[in-house]
Amino acid sequence: MCSFFSIKCCFIFFNTLFLLSGVALITIGVLQYSTYSDIGTFAGSNLSKIAIVLIAVGVIIAFVSLLGHIGAFFNSSSMVACFICILIVIILLEVLTGAAFYIFRSRAALLQMANGVNAKAQEVINDYSPERRHAIDKIQEKFKCCGADSYADWSQSTGWGKHDAVPDSCCVVKSEGCGQDKEKAHKKGCLWAIGVFLLKNLVWVGAVCIALGITEVFGVLVGVCLCLDIKRKNYENIS
Repeated sequence: MCSFFSIKCCFIFFNTLFLLSGVALITIGVLQYSTYSDIGTFAGSNLSKIAIVLIAVGVIIAFVSLLGHIGAFFNSSSMVACFICILIVIILLEVLTGAAFYIFRSRAALLQMANGVNAKAQEVINDYSPERRHAIDKIQEKFKCCGADSYADWSQSTGWGKHDAVPDSCCVVKSEGCGQDKEKAHKKGCLWAIGVFLLKNLVWVGAVCIALGITEVFGVLVGVCLCLDIKRKNYENIS
């Protein structure tokens, strides 16, 4: 009885951590959605899908965790077994995602992506259309950058037109008309700043996948023990 109770407590503890990780992913996805959308407008790629994937994964993790909690609460071996099977599938998907992550990080893939993104960002800066201005200004303010490669990009922008100045969103300390003095603007380009941001995010995603993977393997082992103990307990009750 003591052994069964201990295993059940371990399983519930793991499941709680699993549920919290799902809630954390949902929160991160919701908070980062607008940032990724703005980056997508600037760099021309639909990066908001990354936030949507984070939210979707968080929802799946939360659902699977609740399934495990219900199975443990009602001592249902079938529900716990279902939980284990889904968790194994999630682990396999994470392994495949990790492999894709390292392939994506290869130099050739990064260079190909960088060339396409650079061309699109230059086009957006040159155009500076009214429907994109808000997103561009938000990117420059958030990432403390100016232009695509540098603040000099604005001197060639047909949409901006004020070639002796830069948008106020480029300023180190933003104020009305501060962009008239280019010396007050950030010197680094937004592509570099966005690249650093995305690289840090990819590293965090990799770290989270590793941490979740280790936790999930532990969860599968504890879940198998709990499932076997529930079946044995049910068999003893019948006997």
